Amino acid sequence: MIETLGPTYLAAPSGDDGGASDEPSIIDVAINERVFGIRAADVDSQRNSASMLISKMYSWRGYSGNHQVHSDPNRITLTASDRGQVFGTLSLGLDSEIGLLADQVFKDCIDVRRSAGRVCEITKLAVDPAVKSKAVLASLFHVALIYARDLNGCRDIFIEVNPRHRRFYEAMLGFQTVCESRPNPRVQAPAVLLRVDTAFGTDQVEKWGGMQDKAVGERSLFPWFFSPREEAGIVNRLRQLG
Repeated sequence: MIETLGPTYLAAPSGDDGGASDEPSIIDVAINERVFGIRAADVDSQRNSASMLISKMYSWRGYSGNHQVHSDPNRITLTASDRGQVFGTLSLGLDSEIGLLADQVFKDCIDVRRSAGRVCEITKLAVDPAVKSKAVLASLFHVALIYARDLNGCRDIFIEVNPRHRRFYEAMLGFQTVCESRPNPRVQAPAVLLRVDTAFGTDQVEKWGGMQDKAVGERSLFPWFFSPREEAGIVNRLRQLG
């Protein structure tokens, strides 16, 4: 099991973590002499691994529906993996002419923010509970923030969550409730719509990024985000990768 103490963010190599994949990491994170890589799941084998984790975690929580990750030009799926084993994933959906998945339930609320700039959404988030590391979740969300803000010009990030999980996203990532509980037919469960603006994420990274256990009194995930210097390196790397 990966422990949560002493993370070190490493410049991503051209290879992989432990020789299990030929796909390059966006960035590697070392925790207690083990390394996990954050990648964009842009081949079928990676998307299938992400889908298996999502299905496992959603089924465990009693959610129904199809959780397969498909190739989509408006959707970026990120994975956290160690030696080929995917233990964390999320997808960033970019607004387009077909809209967001959350429009099925919350289009009226999302349309209010569309007038202010491009919007996006976090979907299909799953982290194996055996991997109890703040760094895993923080790394996935930070790379998603970079894709949203720096590469796609988004101002608002939405996420649909079960009402019982709302406090976690509010306290740990600064999301705010946009719309109260409505039935979500995709998972056959209630959902609330939360929103955070990318400018807030920028401010929190500048204040807390890279601080980890040095951020006395701060209980959010932002100290486990990359430092501003590391963030700049990731932005440059993603732009080079195209």
